Amino acid sequence: MDLKQYFRKLRETESGLADPYPIVISLETADGGKGDVISEVSRAVAAKLIVENRAVLATEEQRASYFQDQDLAKKAAEKVELARRVQVAIIADPELQTSVSHRRASQPGGTK
Repeated sequence: MDLKQYFRKLRETESGLADPYPIVISLETADGGKGDVISEVSRAVAAKLIVENRAVLATEEQRASYFQDQDLAKKAAEKVELARRVQVAIIADPELQTSVSHRRASQPGGTK
């Protein structure tokens, strides 16, 4: 392929992409490229992958599925982070201590 033709096709493909970060699905290649891997990439990278026949643009259903999976993964990560950050505070209040000891003393079998 002629270099001028390659870069012209690259620019045309990039200008034809509407999204700033299109979703592409990789194709299996002879040099070991894995097929059916979905990725969100920049326009320049997407154009290069498409021109080199290494990927295709995702359909609307595939895009929706990708974003749904990303949302679920984000929620799971946030839940793990929140569980990691749970804090317990112990408050020492003398008035609280005396009211608890009075309640225990007034109950049958209570200790002082």
